[in-house]
Amino acid sequence: CTCVRVPVLRSHSESITLEFDEPVSLDDAREALASAPGVRLVDDLAAENARDRFPMPLYTSDQDLVWVGRVRRDISNPDETRGITFWCCGDQIRKGAATNAVQIAELLL
Repeated sequence: CTCVRVPVLRSHSESITLEFDEPVSLDDAREALASAPGVRLVDDLAAENARDRFPMPLYTSDQDLVWVGRVRRDISNPDETRGITFWCCGDQIRKGAATNAVQIAELLL
């Protein structure tokens, strides 16, 4: 993944590329992300004002949710059906540090 560092108050952003052993549809990827705990899928490019319908650090501060969007094929993968990329933003203090530590401890117990 690629971490993007720009002057924001609290949230950070990442560009993530995933490669799978088997083909995966974009609809299946979106469904998996939308149903994941702690994730909010914001990926409606057909919506009115679609230019504002993707994760931005401005909207993700002060919450535990990680916003995910811009889900699309990884065109750099020779077999595009096995790769996806997406953009995500999350509060680096609430999710990146404190909440993650508690969630990991809960899983270990």
